[in-house]
Amino acid sequence: MPRAGLGMAAATFVVDQLTKIAVTDGLKLNELTAAREITSFFNLRFVANHGVSLGLLRADSDMQRWVLVAFTAAIAVAVAVWMTREKARADQIALGAVLGGALGNILDRMRLGYVVDFADLHFGDWRPFLIFNVADAAITLGVVVLLVRALLMRDKRGDLPENPNA
Repeated sequence: MPRAGLGMAAATFVVDQLTKIAVTDGLKLNELTAAREITSFFNLRFVANHGVSLGLLRADSDMQRWVLVAFTAAIAVAVAVWMTREKARADQIALGAVLGGALGNILDRMRLGYVVDFADLHFGDWRPFLIFNVADAAITLGVVVLLVRALLMRDKRGDLPENPNA
């Protein structure tokens, strides 16, 4: 079993849920107009996200919500299976981050009907990202690590055919 990947998934899930509770319950940022300035470029701002990345696949009805839960759960299962078959520890950890983030957002959608987003990084009026949460950040970082490793760090031993005359 990929202990490092499972540990990362569990840690990501727990940190995601704890930060959402801290923001919505602890800081009382639990309505659409609620916000708190942390720095000149970072705010905490409550957003009830009814869609997935970039607001795509918006679930405006109960049926759409549960279809989205089923769809994202199927992806989470695929990631979990991939993680159990993956040999590289770094890839297991990256997949664990993706899995933990997915599970955190799935729990929100099941429990609340939407995903709690709160992290608002901005530079003046320019926002390089939509408002996000720990789960979103973990998913993004996990995917970036997987892509970088796949594209830049592959094992070169099998890339060239052997030359028996050498």
